[in-house]
Amino acid sequence: METENIRKDSMKAWLLAARPKTLTAAAVPVMIGLALAFVDAGDYLPTDAQGRPFNGWAALLCLLFAFVMQIDANFINDFFDYVRGTDDAATRLGPRRACAQGWVSLSAMKKAIALTTCLACVIGLPLVWFGGLEMIAVGLLCILFCFLYTTHLSYIGMGDILVLVFFGVIPVCIPYYIELHTITWEVIVGSLACGLVIDALLLVNNFRDRDNDRLAGKITLVVEIGPENTLVLYLMTGVVACLMGLFYWWHGHLLAFLLPLVYLVLHVFTYLRIKRIYQGKALNACLGDTARNIFIYGLTVAIGILLL
Repeated sequence: METENIRKDSMKAWLLAARPKTLTAAAVPVMIGLALAFVDAGDYLPTDAQGRPFNGWAALLCLLFAFVMQIDANFINDFFDYVRGTDDAATRLGPRRACAQGWVSLSAMKKAIALTTCLACVIGLPLVWFGGLEMIAVGLLCILFCFLYTTHLSYIGMGDILVLVFFGVIPVCIPYYIELHTITWEVIVGSLACGLVIDALLLVNNFRDRDNDRLAGKITLVVEIGPENTLVLYLMTGVVACLMGLFYWWHGHLLAFLLPLVYLVLHVFTYLRIKRIYQGKALNACLGDTARNIFIYGLTVAIGILLL
């Protein structure tokens, strides 16, 4: 698809700019948080209540907010990396970007960023009704760090920490809190495990770009600890996440521990593939494998939680 001629500001150009493959990383943590909330909902019923307190509309809004924020983040990353000169079409190893390739004009991308940011606010605002006024603070933090990540924090080695927070803790814990107005240790541990799994995507991305990032003065964890240590870290994100799944077993969700072992096998195979390829554009295939693994992790955990 990317090898074809792309007409400027066309639908195909915007589809590529939105990076639909990244939406799995947005969906997985919300899916896990909602699965935990759905199963635990009966435990928080008032004695005179009928039915489950789990609200499907709130769940849908959580998913939509995550999707729109991910697209917003992709647009922001595309725009600011090009303006800053990080996305050089001649030296870039990763998938080509819309602004750098001229598929989307800078003025159009500015408008798209404004639109998706406003749309995220519109989608997220009703969550105040379900989760309370604190949801406004959560939404503002998501938007603020969406900009800060690309413009500043990713250049000073904060990327992996932000992934743990904004692809782990917040998108797992907040949907659970919106549904049940409480947080449990199972949810907290599950959110950290999810963050580790998704951080593998950032690790392989930065592993591929390590030489270009070093030359550009961009400090990433990979640049700091070196490629060999990064390979070990990549492997351990999956191993530790699955070990943290013992917490699910402890709370009566045995399948939520056992089913993700399928993910772990695939994760190990991807690690071996990264180690064999080691550098260059061929690592983009490993990026796709990692995204697939993340989705399988989320799916197996969610199914394991729901199948009591």
